[in-house]
Amino acid sequence: MRTVARLMQARIEESLDHFRVVVLHGARQCGKSTLARLVAEERRGTYAPLDNDAVRQAALEDPRGFLLQQAHPLVVDEIQLGGDRVVRALKQVVDADPAPGRFLLTGSTNFLTVPTISETLAGRIQLLRLWPLSQAEVAGTAPAGLGAWFEGSDAPAAPARCAAPPRISRRDYLELACRGGYPEVLALPAHLRHDWFDSYTQTVVERDVLALGDLRRRDLLPTVLQWIAANTAREVNVQAAAGRVGLDRATFASYLAWMETVFLIHRLPSWSRNPSARAVRRPKMHVTDTGLAAGLLGFDADALDAPTAPATGPLLETFAVNEIARGLAASSERLRLYHYRDHRGRQIDLVIERPDGAVVAIEIKATGSPSADQLRHVGHLRDRLDETAPGAFRAGFLLHTGEEELTVGDRLHLRPIKTLWQNP
Repeated sequence: MRTVARLMQARIEESLDHFRVVVLHGARQCGKSTLARLVAEERRGTYAPLDNDAVRQAALEDPRGFLLQQAHPLVVDEIQLGGDRVVRALKQVVDADPAPGRFLLTGSTNFLTVPTISETLAGRIQLLRLWPLSQAEVAGTAPAGLGAWFEGSDAPAAPARCAAPPRISRRDYLELACRGGYPEVLALPAHLRHDWFDSYTQTVVERDVLALGDLRRRDLLPTVLQWIAANTAREVNVQAAAGRVGLDRATFASYLAWMETVFLIHRLPSWSRNPSARAVRRPKMHVTDTGLAAGLLGFDADALDAPTAPATGPLLETFAVNEIARGLAASSERLRLYHYRDHRGRQIDLVIERPDGAVVAIEIKATGSPSADQLRHVGHLRDRLDETAPGAFRAGFLLHTGEEELTVGDRLHLRPIKTLWQNP
């Protein structure tokens, strides 16, 4: 299996230069341990995996001594296995000596929400999320520079190339979506991917989810996971979904929270100019990796390429949203991701907001023959913001599976999905 350079490494290195503790958390098998070990080697530090019984026992028996007696930076892999005992000792150590770059922690559960750790190390840490591989990382390019979209550029900013990038067909996009971004899956033939994803979900459930708390009706967990995969890129109606899978509302809501804690899903809040309205509108849920979603549903590119396949559009939407989220996580750009739906049912797949309130709106379609009409909701948002918040709307894009690049209206553009990691 070839080694893929991770865009996150530069952020980790910079963070270690300035923060006492850096936490790198993300889904199991997304490459955290490999990346953290590489950082430790390059900085002549120590790598300590807590999923090793002997290492974990040493850390729990004398956590302060364990943290002080190693060459720094000390990488503590799978920190959630050390629990509060190790994290509280870490707090004492870094408070006594606040020098930056001493500790890099990794975890397969969200450091801020995992119940085994109550100490957040607030004010002492830089929290970074590692996603599965992006297409930019696999291709060895830089991701689209989202900041350029806010500055009047009519195309995502990607690295210049000497030759034209290869064409990518709709079928190629479906293959990429079904492959996903878990490093081990890249080397597998297509017919073995489903086996890997089956084993992966079983491991995450048995090692991570069950450790989070009392999981009632665990027999229904496979049904819940399939529901999640089938409903990627959709708003979550918890009450209705709970009834469909045979759970009460509270139990189903806790399942979703746990799936978010172990990074199987992420949620996009609903965007509004009124921040309080964002909290009461339904979020949209995306599976963290489209390969995992396709595996849970038993779909391959052949099945998704059928004209009537209902999962194709949502999976490609999630594929593009995830590519943007992965690039953003590895950058220093302070942008937030939302979806949009107004009281008349007008919807936009993705709204990217800058801290000053400027926005870029994006629609994502499985079609290879895009039209200006598919940007009508984006155009409506543009017109509304031009009236109520002049200058806030910067650009709107329709990302599609064809090759067409065209400006179709005032600040409205058609672009291939591949623009997120390729430059024509």
